[in-house]
Amino acid sequence: MRLVIGGYAQGKLDYVLCKYQLQGFMVWDGTLPKDKELQTKTVVINHFHHWVKKRIQEGGRPEEEILIFLKSCKDCIIICDEIGNGIVPMEAFERQYRERVGRILIQLAGEAQEVWRILCGIGQKIK
Repeated sequence: MRLVIGGYAQGKLDYVLCKYQLQGFMVWDGTLPKDKELQTKTVVINHFHHWVKKRIQEGGRPEEEILIFLKSCKDCIIICDEIGNGIVPMEAFERQYRERVGRILIQLAGEAQEVWRILCGIGQKIK
């Protein structure tokens, strides 16, 4: 698994598509594929933070669910906005969401083969 992080609109998806020149891949936007949909060689999950937010709102456990997913899809690329920077939200849910995304990214970075941070379309390998 590879993890790609960066701020909003920094060119993360374009960077991934160009860098890895993937063949037989699918991009999943804000969702995880179902088991039967994992027939492609590489799965790219874009806007991972949207999936986390949706799962929290539905009462899910994204911290556990993503680890279960990774057992069945070891060759995937997860792209996520860094949402923990900037002004702390006033709403309790938004603060909880921001905290949980950050903790999940720490967990994923520990598991990842590579971690890239993208700024202005330029990638910096941090692991």
